[in-house]
Formats: sequence, structure tokens, C-alpha cells
Amino acid sequence: MTKNVPVILSYAFRPFFLLNGLFAVLIVFAWVASLHGIIPLLLTPLWHSHEMLIGFAMAAVAGFSLTAVANWTGRPALKGTPLALLLASWLVGRMAMLLSGWIPPSLVLLLDCLFPVLLCVLLGREIIGGRSRRNYPLILIIAIVAMLNILYHLGNQQLIEGGERLYIYLLIHTILLLVTIIAGRIVPGFTGNWLRKQGIDRLPVDSDWVNRLALLMTIVVGIVASFMPVHPLTAVLAMVAALIHGFRLSRWKAFSTLSNPLLFVLHAAYAWIPVGYLLLAGTGFGWLVSPTASMHALTMGAIGSIILAVTTRVALGHTGRPLHAARATVTAYWVLMLAGLVRVLGPLTGKNYVLMIDLSALGWMAAFAIFTWVYWPILTGPRVDH
Repeated sequence: MTKNVPVILSYAFRPFFLLNGLFAVLIVFAWVASLHGIIPLLLTPLWHSHEMLIGFAMAAVAGFSLTAVANWTGRPALKGTPLALLLASWLVGRMAMLLSGWIPPSLVLLLDCLFPVLLCVLLGREIIGGRSRRNYPLILIIAIVAMLNILYHLGNQQLIEGGERLYIYLLIHTILLLVTIIAGRIVPGFTGNWLRKQGIDRLPVDSDWVNRLALLMTIVVGIVASFMPVHPLTAVLAMVAALIHGFRLSRWKAFSTLSNPLLFVLHAAYAWIPVGYLLLAGTGFGWLVSPTASMHALTMGAIGSIILAVTTRVALGHTGRPLHAARATVTAYWVLMLAGLVRVLGPLTGKNYVLMIDLSALGWMAAFAIFTWVYWPILTGPRVDH
């Protein structure tokens, strides 16, 4: 910790991971409670989607990227006042969205868009200042997220007719692109390092052409599916994307990591991507698959699981602790995976669909409540190896 900088503001992962764990619980509780009329909040399905993307997913991206960029560039990690300002912009945005039914839409737009724009500026400053050319695309992707968030609000104000739903879909697939890039770097890398320590010679295969093809298909499917979510062309492209992502994952030696839950969960979380694309293909081909099944496999399944997997590992590594998942953490992994499965299968249960939503929400809240409980002292305390 730098002198005069509180521990919680010494690295971006500390405040963002901690508050995001709490946010993940509270936001889903508020959403489910509003569905049942328990609390009189003016919450809409798109409000829920927006907050899970800009509020939850992008907070995790901020915590991870602003921590990792110090390793990428060799520059000091973002800390202190700039980090506090970014965190404040995130909190202000969440409050503005919660009160969106009571304050002017233009003010909601301004307050909510501060966070992704400031994140883009700060991350861009570090990456460009450190001449980390490999990471220039990340700046562009964060900028696209910020732009889509602005367009979402314009659509929500009916300035772009019907645009808000389109931009939510585009946000989902843009964040999936981030997941595809980051997972492609850390999953085979972490796996290879661990296997070497175990004396295992059969290491993950990580090839540029597969990575480029996976990124390309993620972009193509994201664009086409956003404009034509139920269409034969979308189905064909989604099937191709599922096969490519599945092939990519198959070369990362997932089953060699079964004895290491902290590592295996990264593979399991990534597996939701090909599953989600398969379900998207099924919808386009007219099979008995609900359109919401693919979206929740890609969001709650892939994005949610990879966030829990990455945050639990990064928090341990950057606080000098052994890379070992506590039993409670492993329980959180399983609970979240099961909750995702329940949410995906929910539409098949007919009149029990609302019950399935409640059960999946309960599982989500339990998983992130466990994370917050286990990691609170880790994220707020000093490194243990100093």
C-alpha cells in the first residue's frame, strides 16, 4: 500500500470486487421483489438487463482491467483519488438508474454514462501511456460499451424508436467479446502454469488462428443476432460460433484441472459460451428453445460465472494469498452454475416458470453473498506476504 492511500483504494480490484458482490445480491433481490410487487420500484426488464451489464459486469471489468494493466504496462496501479472518482461515478450511476422513474431522463443519462466514459479514459491513459499496443483493442471495446450505453438511454427516451432493446443486445455481445478476449489469455495461461508445476507435459494448445476465429464469430454473431435474434442466418452463424468456441475450449486441458476448483471453474464458466450459442442456434432453427434460454446462458451463465471465477482468483493472487479456493467458495461456484441451469431450463417448465426464476435468483444471490462473506476480509485487508 502506498503511503496515505487506504488499503481499499490501493488497487481497483479491491473496492470494485467488494461492492460488486454486494450489488449482485441487492440488484437481483430488488428485481425479484418488484416482480412480485413486494417493493414499489419502477423497474422494467430492460432496467434489470442494463444494470446487470453496465452495473455488474462492467464493475468487474473495471476492477480486473485496471489491476491487470499495471502488469501489462509496468506503470503504477491506479489508486487513491482517481480510483475513488471512478468508484463514485459507478455508485452515482447505480443510484440514478434506481431512481430513473423519479428524476429527469436526461439527468439519468448524464449520471449513468459517467462511469463507462471515465473507465475508458483512465484505462486508455494507462494502456496508451504504457505503449501496450496489444491492449489497444480493449480501449475500443470499452468505448463501444460507453457509446452503446448512451444510445440505450436515447432509445429509452424514445429519441431512437425501439432502440433500447437493440442496444441491450449489442451490449451483451460486446461484453461477451471482452470475456472471449480475457478468457483466451488467462485460462490457457493459468492452466499451463499449474500443469507445469504438477510435472505434466501435456499443456493447453493456444493458437492464434483459433483465437482470431473465435473473436470474429463472436463479433459477427453479436451483430446479426442483435438485429435478427430469431432467424435462420443467425442460427447457422451461432452454430458455427458454438463449434469454434467448443473447439477452443477442448484444447485447454480442462479435465486435467479437476483437482483444482479455482482453475477448473474458469473452464466450466467458459463452457457456457458454446452452450449459449447452441441454444441461440436452436431458437433460430425453430426448435423448442425459448429465446431467453440462450440469452441467460450467455449472460447469467457465461458472463456471471466467469466474473465469479476471475474475481475469486485475482483477489487471492493480488493479496499475496495461496491460490486455493475455500470450501465456501467452491460451494458458491456450484450454486451459481446450478442457478444458471435452472434459469436456462425455466421456460420449459410452463406454469412453474416464475418459481424457476425465483429459484435461480435465490441461487445467484446465495453465490455472491458467499463470495462477499469470504472475500470481505481479503479485499479490505493488507497483503499477507508483506
